[in-house]
Order: sequence, then structure tokens, then C-alpha cells
Amino acid sequence: MRKVRKIESVLTRISIRKRVAAYARVSSKKDASLHSLSAQVSYYSEMIQSHTGWDYVGAYVDEAITGTENRRTEFQKLLSDSRAGKIDLIITKSISRFARNTLMLLEAVRELKDLGIDVFFEKENIHSMSGDGELMLTILASFAQEESRSASDNVKWRIRKRFAEGELVNLRFMFGYKIEKGTVEINAEEAGIVRLIFSEYVNGLGCTRIAKKLREMRVARPRGGRWDAERVAEILKNEKYTGNSLLQKKFVSDHLTKKLKPNKGELPQYFAEGTHPQIIDGVTYQKAQEIMSKRKERFQGNTKQGRYPFTSMIVCGNCGKKYKRKTSHGRVYWNCSTYLEFGKKACQVKQIPEKILKELAVEVLGATPFDGEYFLNSIKEIRVLEPSKLEFIFMDGHSVIKEWQNKTRSESWNEEDRERARQRGRIQGEGGI
Repeated sequence: MRKVRKIESVLTRISIRKRVAAYARVSSKKDASLHSLSAQVSYYSEMIQSHTGWDYVGAYVDEAITGTENRRTEFQKLLSDSRAGKIDLIITKSISRFARNTLMLLEAVRELKDLGIDVFFEKENIHSMSGDGELMLTILASFAQEESRSASDNVKWRIRKRFAEGELVNLRFMFGYKIEKGTVEINAEEAGIVRLIFSEYVNGLGCTRIAKKLREMRVARPRGGRWDAERVAEILKNEKYTGNSLLQKKFVSDHLTKKLKPNKGELPQYFAEGTHPQIIDGVTYQKAQEIMSKRKERFQGNTKQGRYPFTSMIVCGNCGKKYKRKTSHGRVYWNCSTYLEFGKKACQVKQIPEKILKELAVEVLGATPFDGEYFLNSIKEIRVLEPSKLEFIFMDGHSVIKEWQNKTRSESWNEEDRERARQRGRIQGEGGI
């Protein structure tokens, strides 16, 4: 018979304390929800600190953030600290508090599991490190995700019903107004700026010059930043300044991402009159829209969809912004959008004649005459390295550097220009006799 003798271990087992953290979240800033959140934090803090063998790392708390979104600051901090080896165990109230997106939940739990970190879901009594933990989590998270979708559909239905009844829904901020608890009142100081913008625009001033004027006047821009043409245009296009509202201009298409999508006919829109106090009269607003429409048609020209071959292709080497097309005295130039918007103080660059760009493109591509379609299929980007040095970057990654010299005005004149100059000189000479 084989004899087997058991040898007892002589090593003393060392008691290792677990570093434990709690995660809590509410998706609303209502008093009841915040009270619930405070209660959760107090409960877990007391529970962890009273447990023998546990060290309380802290509570990671996200307020008014949906569980289907991955931008939760404290949740991301929790994962970061876990990767840094600061946590051994995470306790949370339920799967729905941790995440309602099944994929997001499983990705987080699997990463934590690989790090040797257990997640305990108290309501469901599940440990992620247990043998059947992942299977149960997959099933329950799917239910949680479906519950989230159902809740989202109910909210959207209520909002769309209110839109159909002409109610102004979810308007939380708008320059020119003071909005509190659904009540919309005119902010006298900001409303004066709105009226100034409309007045200057209908009297011939463009969005860029209006923005410059507001900066010179040191008008504070809402929510920081500084006034630019885009912000001015947003105000000019907003029908709500007339006291009326076009409802459902955007909608949430996906309950997981919660991103707003422009409504281009997918859902009905509603125009409601008199939803709030008026700042701009209807006649002034309509005149501004007509001017904007005419300017848009004029600047777009006759190219396909208003796009030119060099649109969004030229990158400023000084500030990184794209170049824009400008027409001056019948000649076409491209210049940095920062320079055009804010002047030389913001970006000191040189404008590039479109004629020069086409000539250089022909040299680089080895094809004449200039073919816009061939250019777009071959060139990925043009970088302005120096005032007179351009780098043409091809689709395959290789690049060609070209230098150019800006001709003097007399050198760039054609025979017709010279003849007009001679006529002007003759007239001026006769006037002096």
C-alpha cells in the first residue's frame, strides 16, 4: 500500500485588509434625489468603516448624470483609481446605479475583474468575481437597459405632446432672457444687445463686424468665450426673439447617447405664437432673414453646394484654423479665418490669391488646366508653413513643398486694368488744368 503523509504548512497567514470604495449616482437634481444620494453615501461610509478588515477609500458620487452615458466624472475617476491599484472592492446599490447600458456595464466589470477588483451589487446580491456573476449581470443589465429605453420613450412622448399643444419645453437658457422655473422674462441689459445686433445687421453691417463691435464695447458673451460671427448669426436666426417658437427643431434619437439630432423632417414641427415676451418685432426679424438669405446666395456663388475646391483644405501654420475665401475688387483671395475674424493682433498671416493656389496645384499635380475634382481626389490638405511657403499633402501621405511670390499690384494687372488706370490718370490730369 502507498503511504501518504500530509505535511502541514508552517507559514503564518497574513491578514490583508481590503481597500473598499462606494459608487453612487442619481440622474436628477431634485431635492428628493439629492437626499437619497446623501443617504447612500452616509450608509456606505458607515458600513465600510465598521467592517473588520476593510479600509474606506471613499465614495465616488455622480449627480444628475444618466447611467447610459460614459462621461460620468466620478465614475471615470473610480476606474482610474482602480487601474492605479488603489481599490480592491467596489460596493454599489444596484446594477442600474452603476450603468444601464449593458455593453458599458460589462466592459467596466470585465476590466475591473482583470485587475482583480470585485464589484458587489447590493440589491441583486451579486459579486462580479463569482462564477455566475457575469451571466447574471448580462441578464439583469439587459433588463435595466430596456427599462431605461422605456422610461426615455415615456419622457419623449410627454415632451412631444406638449410641443403639439404649443408649450415651450426645456428652455433653460437664452441670451436676452432670464429663465427661472419655466418663467421667461426679458433681461433688459442683454435684450438691448440683441436689438443692437438686429439693428446693425438690417442697416448693412455683417456678422463679423458686429462681433468686432461687441468685443470693442466689451460686451460679455453668455457662458464665456468671445463674440464671433457664428454667435451673432445664431441670434439673428433665432425666431424666439419675436416671442414665437418653432418647436421640436431637434430631438433625441438614441436613448443611450442622449445626443440631440437636428430635425430634418423625421418628426413634425410646431410653430407656436406668443409663448414668451417679445424682444424683436416680426418685421425686423423677417428683414434680417431676407438679408441673410441674399448674402448666403451671393457668397456661395455658382459652385456645387456653395463649396470651392480649396474650402476647408488650407490650414494656417500659425493658429491652426482653416482658410476662407474672400473677394475684393473683383479678385479672389484665401486668408486665415482667425485673421478675418479678429484681425492682425490675433494672427499675422498673408493672404493667398486663388490664382496662385491654382497655379501651384497645377505644378504639384502635373496636370493642366486646373481640375477641381482631380485636385480633391489627389490632395488631402494644404499647410501654410510660412507666409510664402505651402505644403501640399497627398492622399497617400507624401507631400510637396512649394514657394510663391506675391506680385506687386502693377505686375498682377492685365491690359484692361492698365487701360482703366490710364483713363483715370487722364481724367485727373485734365481736371488739374
